[in-house]
Amino acid sequence: MPSPYPPEFRARAIALVREGRQVKQTAHDLGIHQVTLHTWLRQDDIDHGRRPGLSSRESAELRTARGRIRQLEQEIAILRRAATWLDEEEGVDPKGRTR
Repeated sequence: MPSPYPPEFRARAIALVREGRQVKQTAHDLGIHQVTLHTWLRQDDIDHGRRPGLSSRESAELRTARGRIRQLEQEIAILRRAATWLDEEEGVDPKGRTR
């Protein structure tokens, strides 16, 4: 899901607060909720190593990895179902021979 605010807007909002403006007033002037601005500030601190946590880059990599894992698990489930189906058909030889 794309974020409703472009990265440039977020960066400018963060810069305004870092320059000394109050969070409440900055959020009001920009038309965003102050909790949203606090969240952006917290993530900015994490991204710049001022606070522990997952950086934006690490979070994106983790999200991508989880998606790939989910895809691979689905492929494995399909292969297992196919193997089970083929085991049930064991008595049938594709060339028409019997065992």
